[in-house]
Amino acid sequence: MGNNNYIDPEKLTLLLEDQKESSKQIIVKHFKSSETVRDIVLGVSDGLTVPFALAAGLSSADVPSSLIVVAGIAEVVAGAISMGLGGYLAAKSEAEVYNSELKRKNQAIINDPELEAATTAEILLKHGIEPHESEPAVKALRRNPELWLDFLMKFELGLEKPDPLRGLISGVTIATSYVIGGSVPLLPYLVFPIAREALIASVVVTIIALMIFGLAKGYFTGSNPFKSAILTAFIGASASAAAYYLAKVIKH
Repeated sequence: MGNNNYIDPEKLTLLLEDQKESSKQIIVKHFKSSETVRDIVLGVSDGLTVPFALAAGLSSADVPSSLIVVAGIAEVVAGAISMGLGGYLAAKSEAEVYNSELKRKNQAIINDPELEAATTAEILLKHGIEPHESEPAVKALRRNPELWLDFLMKFELGLEKPDPLRGLISGVTIATSYVIGGSVPLLPYLVFPIAREALIASVVVTIIALMIFGLAKGYFTGSNPFKSAILTAFIGASASAAAYYLAKVIKH
């Protein structure tokens, strides 16, 4: 009579490899979408808020709209470069951490395979696979070092292989989002030559944009869209009001 608890190592290896490929596609799609949303949120939120506050502050100083546009454009360009570079470096750092851990774990498998085999068995036990069931699974993984390494990186360290283009994509996405967001509060100053008139239009347009952005952010991040809209608009309005009255106090 056969052992019902026996797991065919060859079948297990094929199953893990198939699962690896299918789950990789799902994970890559999920991470790319979530990371892109995060980058867009970061770029647009700062782009809407910082130039808005700068324009409001300069408006209180009674400077012409043309000067505010020049200063605003300079800030948007500098901010986009800074934010984009920050996103690029952050993604590069994540890739460096992953590669460092990958080398360390690969060396650990070579130097002390028994310890790593015990670690693998512990991981499987946490997922409800008993020792007598996990033994053939561990043996199957040990015969496939690449699959074993991938298994330990995911389930022991919780690390996924980053996209090699992630840094570039992140930097460009954040910078572009910042420019798009930053152009909104500056547009009224291109229409109205008097700064105070442009400020009123800028406040209305930017608050509407912040609320729409807040709704979209809430929808994509899974939070309450209306609460997100109100909070986003409140933060942007608070920043611009603080800049406006601070400039007034300094002027007087």
